[in-house]
Amino acid sequence: MSALRVYTHPACIAHDPGEGHPERPERLGAVIQALRDHMPAVEWREAPAAGRGSLLRVHSEALLRAVLDPDITTSVRLDPDTVLCPASPEAALRAAGAGIAAVDAVMAGEVDAAFCAVRPPGHHATGGEAMGFCLFNNVAVAAAHALDWYGLTRVAVIDFDVHHGNGTQAIFEQEPRVMYVSSHQEALFPGTGTRAERGAGNMVNLPLPAGTGGRAFREAWSERLLPEVDGFRPQLLLVSAGFDAHWRDPLAQFQLDGSDFAWLTAQLRAIAMRHAAGRIVSTLEGGYDLRALQEGCLAHARALVGLPDPGDGD
Repeated sequence: MSALRVYTHPACIAHDPGEGHPERPERLGAVIQALRDHMPAVEWREAPAAGRGSLLRVHSEALLRAVLDPDITTSVRLDPDTVLCPASPEAALRAAGAGIAAVDAVMAGEVDAAFCAVRPPGHHATGGEAMGFCLFNNVAVAAAHALDWYGLTRVAVIDFDVHHGNGTQAIFEQEPRVMYVSSHQEALFPGTGTRAERGAGNMVNLPLPAGTGGRAFREAWSERLLPEVDGFRPQLLLVSAGFDAHWRDPLAQFQLDGSDFAWLTAQLRAIAMRHAAGRIVSTLEGGYDLRALQEGCLAHARALVGLPDPGDGD
């Protein structure tokens, strides 16, 4: 068992897409509160801002200009779901910077596991487009940093958000040094992630039907997805940790609970221990019911460092 380092920043709470938007500031506040209340040994760190060079590894100059425009004085919709407000540029920079700092920490051996408690989420952002609540693709920025800075040749990105990470797939589908593995609800936004989408043989997608519960979810990962990750022998595991597959979530129809997230995280940690000297970095993606988000994040965070599932009542 090792310590968990958590990266976050107040700017990530200041990002406000507006009243009634599901990706609201209270999401991150709930996560931070749950971790502070139930994991007192967490080592908290301020997320640094990502530099332009780090962002340009995976994003276009045009997207950087669109998100980081210093003249934003009011809310601007980049698409029907994705909103930019005056606080958004710093939030986006800190959310992406958290992943870079977390990769640096695990690669330096300072900690085995790190969790980026940040927003906005990132896995829908493509190289040139912000979408699906996401401005920059935080996990993709972290993966590209690991490849370029540390010369890694096998980085696995594991995505258990209920929505497919189309942006992460689009960025890395022709990059064989990155394996992207995702389970998600079929026929749900953004409509990508079929089994046939294999990229250069490095994309592994498993859409599952609405109503999928814990038993079917665990079987899918055990039989189809975890063997792929294990066989890749990743030198670093990055996790897109979305908790909208929880049964309470209003935007999807999976039936998972905290114990399912804890189980999968424990499996991923075991793979990290076998192949990556324990190195695993997770970053927050979706999850829109606050109670479910707290339950899922706490179960996930504990499992990242080998602690048992606390259960609903902890």
